[in-house]
Amino acid sequence: MKTITVSGAVILRTNPNTHQKEIFVTQRGYGDWKGWWEIPGGKLESGETPEACIVREIREELSTEVKAEKIIGVVDYDYPTFHLTMHCILCTIVSGDLQLLEHEAAKWVNKETLRSVNWLPADQLILPEIEQIL
Repeated sequence: MKTITVSGAVILRTNPNTHQKEIFVTQRGYGDWKGWWEIPGGKLESGETPEACIVREIREELSTEVKAEKIIGVVDYDYPTFHLTMHCILCTIVSGDLQLLEHEAAKWVNKETLRSVNWLPADQLILPEIEQIL
């Protein structure tokens, strides 16, 4: 089975109005999993570290510069046609406005609303670690 290695960004902020911690989540706009929600990110290129990958991917997909703070977990999941290894990285915004260039929709979720979206199966596995951060 083919293995795909990706980095996912757990982009954290404190909401300026409610002062609650939130993460940014995106909805896929294409492919077999169109309409499902995920933490944004993408595939590692040859020789690239997970941290460098997530900085590049968020710049490409959301026109935003992030700082990769730390890996909060690594998810391994078998989809029907491939094995996914996802490095989930806590990130903070350095600059930019999170513009959707590839996704259908996006929103900020907090601890109470984290599980209110239809998460991709692999992303569901990192939710306990995200809840600890929120």
